[in-house]
Amino acid sequence: MIRFGVQLRPEDYSLDGFKKVWREAEILGYNSAWIPDHFYPMSRQKERNVFEAWTLLPTLAAETEHLRLGVLVTCNSYRSPSVLAKIAATVDVTSRGRLEFAIGAGWYKEEYDAYGIRFPDAKIRIEQLAEAVELIKRIWTQKKVNFQGKYYTARDLVSYPKPLQKPHPPIWVGGQGNRLLRIVAQHADYANFLHCPIREFQQRLNVLKRHCSNVGRNFEEIKKTWHGFIIIAEETEAKRMALKFEENSVIDQIEGMVIAGPTEKCVEEIQKYVDLGVKYFIPYFPVEKDLKVFMEKVATNFK
Repeated sequence: MIRFGVQLRPEDYSLDGFKKVWREAEILGYNSAWIPDHFYPMSRQKERNVFEAWTLLPTLAAETEHLRLGVLVTCNSYRSPSVLAKIAATVDVTSRGRLEFAIGAGWYKEEYDAYGIRFPDAKIRIEQLAEAVELIKRIWTQKKVNFQGKYYTARDLVSYPKPLQKPHPPIWVGGQGNRLLRIVAQHADYANFLHCPIREFQQRLNVLKRHCSNVGRNFEEIKKTWHGFIIIAEETEAKRMALKFEENSVIDQIEGMVIAGPTEKCVEEIQKYVDLGVKYFIPYFPVEKDLKVFMEKVATNFK
């Protein structure tokens, strides 16, 4: 079964508008709704409102009954893993077991610099992510945790409540680098590939399969997901809008990264990923009306 979520950007909505579209996503039949983990807008207009993701999530969860929810993806650098484990467990309990826990190594240097957060090189950020996921899982599943890592420690740490979902909420590891795939093989329930063209998707799956073999993990039990822009419009208009939202790109650079075109083209492109084993799609719609159009005219082809 193919599932569909939707990512919504905080700067696009007022708080009331956010609640409204969250409810609409459940009514339309989306399986999940997500918000990104950023303090700055992704557009050039830096003075737009951006709600802190984990603070906002419980408010949005209260608006729905069945819609699963998450932060896509949580930046590991922004919070201590021990504190994040406590926050996420609380959200899972208050949402009655609907949390999807997605985490990545972080990348937005401008945001790090502005908030005075250290931005180490990618190798260190990925090492920190691997350590953090291991520590978080232990906090969620063990009565008392003692942990001595290269970057993080815990001493006689006792944390309750535990997550409602057992053994813990589903873990998504997301990002663009192949080095992250080792962490996916070790810890993740879902591999989240962001803006990944079809020509690269198979390559990443091959790398993930090798990592799974190395750590003794069943490759098939890890669910593969796609995350990116979807624009539903006639071909010329869709490409124009895609370039608008990928401000520094040219058309040959975004080809394959953005699914854009009339409904038939979107179905065709999604099917290519389904054929590779993708079971979950998390689009972001630059045009709000596409939230409904997608479920009525695209997603129905995969139910």
